[in-house]
Amino acid sequence: MTNDIERHSPDEWRKTASTLVATNTTGNAASESELEAQVNANGAPLLGDSRDLFRPKTSDIPAKPGVYKWRDGEGRVIYVGKAKNLRNRLTNYFQPLYLLHPRTQTMVLTARSLEWTVVGTELESLTLEYTWIKEFDPRFNVQFRDDKTYPYLAVSTGERIPRIWVTRSRKRRDTRYFGPYAKVWELRHSLDKLLRTFPVRTCTPNVFHKAELTGRPCLFASIGKCSAPCIGKITPVEHRKLAEQLVGVMTGRLGRSYIAQLTREMKEASAELEFEKAAHLRDQIQMLETVVQQNAVVFDQDVDADVFGFAADELEASVHAFYVRAGAIRGERNWSVERVEDIADGDLMADLIVQVYSDAAGDDSKARQSNRGAASIQEQREAIGSTQTVTATDAIARAKATRERNTRQEVTGRADLLAPIAPVPREIIVPIEPSRQAELEDWLTGLRGGAVSIRVASRGDKKQLMDRANENANQALQRSKLSRISDMGARTQAMNDVAKALFLPEAPLRIECYDISNTVGGAFQVASMVVFEDAIAKKSEYRRFAIRGKDGKGAVDDLSALYETLTRRFKHGNIAGDSGDSMDAEQRIKAATASASVKPNDETGAERNNQVEKTVQQNTDRHHFAYKPNLVVVDGGKPQVMAAAKALEDCGVTDVAVCGLAKRLEEVWVPDDDYPIILKRQSEGMYLLQRVRDESHRFAITYHRQQRRKGALRSALDEIPGIGESYQKRLLNHFGSVKAMRGASVEDFMKVNGIGKAKAETLYQALHIADEDASTDE
Repeated sequence: MTNDIERHSPDEWRKTASTLVATNTTGNAASESELEAQVNANGAPLLGDSRDLFRPKTSDIPAKPGVYKWRDGEGRVIYVGKAKNLRNRLTNYFQPLYLLHPRTQTMVLTARSLEWTVVGTELESLTLEYTWIKEFDPRFNVQFRDDKTYPYLAVSTGERIPRIWVTRSRKRRDTRYFGPYAKVWELRHSLDKLLRTFPVRTCTPNVFHKAELTGRPCLFASIGKCSAPCIGKITPVEHRKLAEQLVGVMTGRLGRSYIAQLTREMKEASAELEFEKAAHLRDQIQMLETVVQQNAVVFDQDVDADVFGFAADELEASVHAFYVRAGAIRGERNWSVERVEDIADGDLMADLIVQVYSDAAGDDSKARQSNRGAASIQEQREAIGSTQTVTATDAIARAKATRERNTRQEVTGRADLLAPIAPVPREIIVPIEPSRQAELEDWLTGLRGGAVSIRVASRGDKKQLMDRANENANQALQRSKLSRISDMGARTQAMNDVAKALFLPEAPLRIECYDISNTVGGAFQVASMVVFEDAIAKKSEYRRFAIRGKDGKGAVDDLSALYETLTRRFKHGNIAGDSGDSMDAEQRIKAATASASVKPNDETGAERNNQVEKTVQQNTDRHHFAYKPNLVVVDGGKPQVMAAAKALEDCGVTDVAVCGLAKRLEEVWVPDDDYPIILKRQSEGMYLLQRVRDESHRFAITYHRQQRRKGALRSALDEIPGIGESYQKRLLNHFGSVKAMRGASVEDFMKVNGIGKAKAETLYQALHIADEDASTDE
C-alpha cells in the first residue's frame, strides 16, 4: 500500500497519508498529542532524515516566482534554483528519498538550510539565478564548461599606437576582442601572413617604449612585419588605418571589397608598366584570398545568427556553436556538461543559452565601461579616431569624423572596422526547442536592445550548418566518452594505489601538495599549494604564499617555511585559511575578538569563543580554503614530513593523512616511520604522486622567479625616501630600467608624471651616489 501511495504526487501522497492516519487513530487525546509530535520545529511533517532539521511548513512557502538557495552545514551555497511557483518546486525536494534522483538525494542530505527570494517576474528570477550561480559557484549546479580556452584577436584601442596580438584572456581594459577562433595555429598563421601586407605593431608596451627611448626598432621592423611607429617611420594616423585594415580582413568585414580594390590597382600599375608594383600587389592579393577563404560566406551579408548543435548520452551532453556575423562564420565553440540528474534536453539547452549569453553580455558590458572611463574624449579620438563611438564636443570634430566614416564606407563598404561583434545576434538556431523559450527571447531582447528569435531550422543553408554543428557536437561527445572511459579507470587505479600504500581508509579524492622555493641565501622565500581532485589538477584552487617568518623577513629554513605555510592553511580547521593573497579571515577573527572583549562582564568565555567561531564561519567565500584534503603531500623526505605533521597537529587537524615524496629515489615517507614506502616505478599511484609533486614545484618556482625579478628591478629604488610603489611603476614605465635612470638628468626625471623638482633631485642624487659607491667598491 505504501508503494502505491508514494508513486503519486507529493500533494496526493500527503492527502492519502493524512486519511490513513485519521482512519487508524482512536480519537482520544493521547492520539492527538502523538500526531502533534510528528512535526518539526517549523510545523512540517517529519521525514526521518536530516531534512527534518530545516524543512519549512508548506503554507509558509509562497506560491510565487522566485529563486532559492540550499546551504550546507558550513554556510556554503551548494545549489541555486528558480521556480515559477516556489511552493510547488520546493515541495518536490521533500518527497521520500527513493523518489529523488541520486544526486538530488545527496544534495538534500548535505543541506542544512534553505532560503528563497521572491521576485516579480520569471525574467527577474532567470537573471537572479544566474547571478547567484556566478557568485557562489554551487557544487551541485549544472555548469557547461568549455572544452578549452579559445584564442581571440585582441586590439588595444585605448593606446595611441594600437597593438594587435593573439590572446586567450579577455580581461584587459581598453581592448577589443574578435573571435573566438577554433584553432590558435590557424589564427597565428593568418596573422603572420597579414603582417607582411599590414605591418602593424605587435610588441608589448615595455618593448615599444624602450624602442622609443633608444631609437632602435625591434626585429619585426627589420623583416618587414612592423612599420616601426616607435621611431616615427609611420604616423599614428597611418598606422591606425593599417590596424583597421588588418582587423577587417581577419574578421571578414574587409575581404572581397579590399581584394577588388587591390586588383584594380594591380591592373593600373601593369598598364603603366610598373611591373614591380604590380607583382607586389599580386602577391598581396594571393595572400589575402588565402586568408579570406577561411571566413567563407555561407549566408546573405545581413545574416547575424548563432547556430547550435547538440548531442547527448546518459552521462554527458555536448554542444557546438558556429557564430555567423554578416553572413560569414566568425568563430566556433564547444561546451560539455555532465548529466548529473534527470534533466530534459530542452532544459539543458535553456541553461546553455542563459550561461553563454550572460557571460558574453557581461564581458561586452565591462569592455564598454572600461573604454568609457579610461581616457578623455580627446585621448580616445587620438587613439582610434572615428572607429569608436565618441561624442565630439565641437562641430569641426564631428564633421571630420563624418568625412572619415564616409571615406571608409566608400573604400571598404564598412563604416567601422574595429566595432566589436555583437555578443547577442538577431537569430539563434537550435536543434531542439529550449524550455522557457518565450521567456528566454524576452531576456535576450533586453540584452541586445533589439528583437531576438530562437527557432529550430527545418531546411536551407541554416539547416545544413545546424547539421554540421550537430556532427561536431557528436564527435566531441565520442572523444569525451573514450577519454572518460580510459581516464576514469587510470585515475581510479592511481587513487586506490596511493590509498593502499599509505593505509588510508578511503581513496584520496582531494590531494594538496606543498613546496618551498627560495634562493641559496634564503631570499624571496615563497611556497606553493596545488590541488588535485579525482586525480585531476584543479587550478582554480591553487594558492601561493610569501613566507613571513617570525620577524617578517622570512623563515630561517625550509622546514620553518613549510610549518608556517601549513599552519596558515589549516589554522581555522575545515572552515577557511589564509590564502596568501588575502588576510580577510584573520581580520575577521581579530575584529570578532576585539568586539567580544568589550562585551559586558557577565558574558562568559564560551560565548566569546562562539562569537569568534561564528565570525569565522561566515567566511564562505569560495576563494578561501573551504574543503579539507584527504591527503597532504610535501616535496621532501622525513624532515619535511615531520614538519608538516607537526603543523597539522598544532592546528588540531587529525583526520588528514601526510606523506612526502623524496626526489632522489622517489621514496614515499610517512610520519613516525623510520623507513620509506617503495611504490613500483610504473604504478599509477607513483605517477599520480609525481604529477602532484612536479606541479607543486613548477608553481612554486614560477612565483619565486616573479618575486625575484620584481626585487631585482626595484631594489635600487626601494632605498630612496618618498619613492613608493606607484612612483616606481611610473619611473620604470618611463625609463625602462634602473640603468637608464642612472644616466638621466634632473630634467629627465621631472618629465615623469607627478615628479617635481625636489623629488627629481632626490632621485638623481640617490642613484648617482649608489653608482659612485658601486664604482668605489670595485
